[in-house]
Amino acid sequence: MPQLKIFSGRANRPLAEKIALHLGEPLGQIDIQNFSDGEIWVKFIDNVRGTDLFIIQPTMPPADNLMELLITIDAAKRASARKVTAVIPYFGYARQDRKDQPRVAITSKMIANLLTEAGTDRIICMDLHAPQIQGFFDIPVDHIYSSVVFVDYLRRQKISDLTVVSPDVGGIKMARAYAKRLEADLVLIDKRRPAPNVVEVMNIVGDVKDRNVLIVDDLIDTAGTFTNAVTALKKAGAKTVYGACTHPLLSGKALERINASEIEKILVCDTIPLKHKSPKIEVMSVSQVFAEAIDRCFHNKSISTLFDVDKDKNVE
Repeated sequence: MPQLKIFSGRANRPLAEKIALHLGEPLGQIDIQNFSDGEIWVKFIDNVRGTDLFIIQPTMPPADNLMELLITIDAAKRASARKVTAVIPYFGYARQDRKDQPRVAITSKMIANLLTEAGTDRIICMDLHAPQIQGFFDIPVDHIYSSVVFVDYLRRQKISDLTVVSPDVGGIKMARAYAKRLEADLVLIDKRRPAPNVVEVMNIVGDVKDRNVLIVDDLIDTAGTFTNAVTALKKAGAKTVYGACTHPLLSGKALERINASEIEKILVCDTIPLKHKSPKIEVMSVSQVFAEAIDRCFHNKSISTLFDVDKDKNVE
């Protein structure tokens, strides 16, 4: 049987170290440097010939994180790794998954092509912005879910009168899955986006009066959508508002908006290193989830059964 080797890029080494600890495998030795002009250089210190190699690297901005992953994959293939799996906790450029207006790029398809052409044999990722992105790849994609971690935590909190809210139409399947597992009501926020990163809340579809509310989403970027939703829900009579969002991008004035909002707490994952701490943000690790997925992938076992996808086909 080929040997398992785990390597990490520089984008989120703490997560990679936790994953390796759960697997009982040390992180492989790799040398990644930048030339004076910023160009990335990668060399595997360990011998990887004939191994099943897993590279852990989220691709959040800057674009160097993506470029570093591509170069590392190429180096692995040229070093004769038997199989290369890219473990991408956060898949960047996923929001541009269709032509929603003329003369724009479909970047998520382009990134899928780049990863495949670099020599990737398999992808493991978490909470894609649009699940159909899996279809952009001509190689296997294992799509795993942060809900495994969040739902377990929320059940232990025993929040009464709970209603799960989707902040937009695109997140309704994810919200429905949470509502089903938490035995909660479901509400949708209908929003209009007049410009990129600008959100105007239009209408709340459902009743949140005197309810404890949980907003679920795959990411928080500028926090405009999220904090506008919090304001609208409180005005509609919600008692307490919580959040569960997988990827904490938190760009621009996101942290200021969150701290100034009436949100009680936001649960986020460590798929992306948290830039700034806040008393309203609690980080939950998904390292064990990724470790189990990697172990099952290496031993050719089912990953879908691990996350009960067959029992709840609406989990996104």
